[in-house]
Amino acid sequence: MSTPPRRRPPRAPLTRHRAGPTDIADPLIRQEAKRAMIWLGLAGLIALAVVLAQSLMVVFGGMVFGALIDGGARVIGRVLPIGRGWRVALVLLAATLFTYWVIVFAGNEIAGQAAALPSTLQSQGMHILHWAEHHGLAVNSHLTQQITDKLMASLDQLGGVLGGLIGGVTNLVLIFVLGIYFAIDPAPYQRGLGWMLPKESRLFFDATFAQMGHAMRRLLFGRLLGMAIEGLTIGLALALYGVPMASLLGLLAGLLAFLPNIGAPISGLLMVLVGFSGGLHMGLYCIGVYIVVQGVDGNIIVPMVAKRSADLAPALVLSMQLIMGVLFGIIGLALADPLLAMIKVLLERLAARGDAADDTEAQSPADTAMADRE
Repeated sequence: MSTPPRRRPPRAPLTRHRAGPTDIADPLIRQEAKRAMIWLGLAGLIALAVVLAQSLMVVFGGMVFGALIDGGARVIGRVLPIGRGWRVALVLLAATLFTYWVIVFAGNEIAGQAAALPSTLQSQGMHILHWAEHHGLAVNSHLTQQITDKLMASLDQLGGVLGGLIGGVTNLVLIFVLGIYFAIDPAPYQRGLGWMLPKESRLFFDATFAQMGHAMRRLLFGRLLGMAIEGLTIGLALALYGVPMASLLGLLAGLLAFLPNIGAPISGLLMVLVGFSGGLHMGLYCIGVYIVVQGVDGNIIVPMVAKRSADLAPALVLSMQLIMGVLFGIIGLALADPLLAMIKVLLERLAARGDAADDTEAQSPADTAMADRE
């Protein structure tokens, strides 16, 4: 008689919800741990932003350049009913032709002026010293030589600064490329940023993002308007007096006006140097033109345009420019105004949403009390 096979005892069921070493049973401690992780994550993001500050500024520069292209495409769209890609291509073509014209028109003149600048400065300096001796001022020859040597050393340092500017061409190329990508189709980037936010905040983000773009386009339009006014005014004023290279100086003044608080002194220095090369009266006239144009532009046109385009207080704009210039150099100085405009829009939107939430909370008890009375 065969014995029946032995049945194995049933295995104990696997406990899928067994507590692990990282599980926290106490809900209060678990909530506090989540808060601590959020704060640690924010601290890590801040540290990462500090480390990648220069790269983030390049990306933001691409956004600003993309907003500039987008503004031009929108203007063309009001005249020509063509696709967005064709409008962006027209804007880029116009910008390329303008850049080529600037290089062809101003390149040889700037090279010749730079080559003649040391001798021009030295001759003008000796002329000033001879004028001082003629009017009874004792001038030491050793002091004259020291001044000349320091002037030549300053020119050498200027060459080093220009070399550093040329070294930033890579960042400019990246800004241009990013701006073109942003301008051709900005929707995927906006959707990607909104996807990283909670669902209840995406509508608020879309509206805020659109308002930021509108404010940035208006600000850049005001900046371009100021550049055009300053360049044309200086060029015409110098041409009326017969200053050499008046159109070139006006062109450089207009281009350098994009760099607030630093472009104006550079263009003024070039204008005064060229003016004194043509005589004392011409140099004084150039100084007068610089003072009048910068006084009107800095005290009337720029504050008025900034207030109408983005409603930015002049003192706030200057403070932001100083901070960004110290932290990030020329690129930070150029991007200070757009960044301030975006921060202002964000703070206004957050304040409006907070006020709306407060009003809703204030109306809820009143509605409940009315319902109880009924």
